[in-house]
Amino acid sequence: MELPKNNDITYFAETNFRNQKIKFGIRPDDRRRHLYSVGKTGMGKTAMLENMAIQDIQKGHGLAVVDPHGEFAEKMLDFVPSSRVNDVIYFNPADIAYPIAFNVIEKVQPDFRYLIASGVLGVFKKIWPDVWSPRMEYILNNTILALIEYPGATLLGINRMLAEKEYRDKVVKRITDPGVKAFWLNEFSKYPDRFREEAVAPIQNKAGQFISSPLIRNIIGQTKSTINVRKVIDEGKILILNLSKGRIGEDASHLLGALMVSKIQLAAMSRVNIPEEERKDFYLYVDEFQNFATESFVNILSEARKYHLCLILAHQYITQMDEKVRDAVFGNVGTLTTFRVGADDAEVLEPEFTPEFTAQDLVNLAKYNVYLKLMIDGISSRAFSAATLVPFQRPKENYRETIIKVSRERYGTFRTKIEEKIVKWSGTLELPVRAEEKERALAAELYEAQCWDCGKWTRVTFKPDGVRPVYCKSCLKKTREQKEQQKDYRGNRENRENRESEGNLSLKEAFQKEPVFFRPRKKEEEKFTRTRVRPDIGGLRKILTNRDRDKEDEYHELLENERGGGRRS
Repeated sequence: MELPKNNDITYFAETNFRNQKIKFGIRPDDRRRHLYSVGKTGMGKTAMLENMAIQDIQKGHGLAVVDPHGEFAEKMLDFVPSSRVNDVIYFNPADIAYPIAFNVIEKVQPDFRYLIASGVLGVFKKIWPDVWSPRMEYILNNTILALIEYPGATLLGINRMLAEKEYRDKVVKRITDPGVKAFWLNEFSKYPDRFREEAVAPIQNKAGQFISSPLIRNIIGQTKSTINVRKVIDEGKILILNLSKGRIGEDASHLLGALMVSKIQLAAMSRVNIPEEERKDFYLYVDEFQNFATESFVNILSEARKYHLCLILAHQYITQMDEKVRDAVFGNVGTLTTFRVGADDAEVLEPEFTPEFTAQDLVNLAKYNVYLKLMIDGISSRAFSAATLVPFQRPKENYRETIIKVSRERYGTFRTKIEEKIVKWSGTLELPVRAEEKERALAAELYEAQCWDCGKWTRVTFKPDGVRPVYCKSCLKKTREQKEQQKDYRGNRENRENRESEGNLSLKEAFQKEPVFFRPRKKEEEKFTRTRVRPDIGGLRKILTNRDRDKEDEYHELLENERGGGRRS
């Protein structure tokens, strides 16, 4: 998409009256009076914000993107030029292996302590609106104000402050605010035990819901923030918050987003110590901003202009906002744009766009078309129609992976180190870590190495030392299959040798080694019985007797002959 060459104007739409398409935008001074956009989902709100943010990145401006869906934030990474890679801080809470430290109550100036406490309190009330009471608000407000004055304190100290007397006494000793100190010494300490338990239990329950989450705990539980928001604003850096609800959960997204918006507000207001002409414009893009629109947004909208904090807000329907925030939006926003809206919102918006457009016109708007009132040189224009610009084409070359890597190295800390410090601070046992989180943490630290078999480059979870073998996926699979085959062969061989050795055992050794089972005796009725028939040997006996007699006669006859022959001689 080609834009007119005017570095002062940020283009976001083109006229469509009588088919005359003229691109137009908004000047820096008019942007300080903020831009607000409302419309149904899928109408083109986010695409319009993306086009404006890309221009700010390319022009070298400082900006922050707060995105509860993730696509807006990830897309911005593709449009960062090489000259601005070092300016980007990519805050992705879903990267649990390298959490970025964000301590909202760290080193708060005395003038802003009540604003921080109010902001944190507003976040709690925003997330749990139906279970809040004046007593809970009173106790929690004094708890936060006490922790703000205690060095090294984080929001993790809320429950510990209410539950542990020893820790509470340490914090109270450091309090300088007389009102806060009087509460802890003269009121809270004199509560009856039963009353105190009933009063603090709801706070501990709600605070414990996000403190118990490792994802949030490892971010807000670090004592020293790695993100200096004031420095981000003054130096014109790029802060991208990927608060995808699908990855970190809805409550975590709302909590971190609202806390960051409050921190940006305080950082901008702290620039009161430098002349206004030296304050650089900083652009804060908040998509689905009703998720982060606490009561502190009222102060931001009314006071941000003088501190050069320019808001670009978008969401789906007006009833998502609280009444105070809604009044602040329509009372302070300079440029108002609306896409197609529902009937209820059309009735609310109709007074802003009459007489040019009616509620019926607002309901029937086409996709990517808007009605708007544009701030021009400090004066709001009459309402007119326009069409949003087509999205920028993604560049062929991007530095997404480099940006993520640089942000990890500069602003992230390895998870195990953080948890060790939190465990040491809390004085508890080692915190449990889920198996899938361990795998993700290990997968986050990979080393490139060459496969010993095929020579291909691959990534491994251990540092190559030249001794431990390295394999790619395919070679590792083959190696494991070969080992299994060798294991089966050795097992079969050992079984065969055992059987052969068992065959050579003596009877005594066989009895000693294992029981010997004999075949059971057959039952008598199952035996085969034979009837012995005595042979008739009478005839045989006669034959033998006669033969013996004949032989005896022959013997006597021979004997007689021998005797007679002897006498003759």
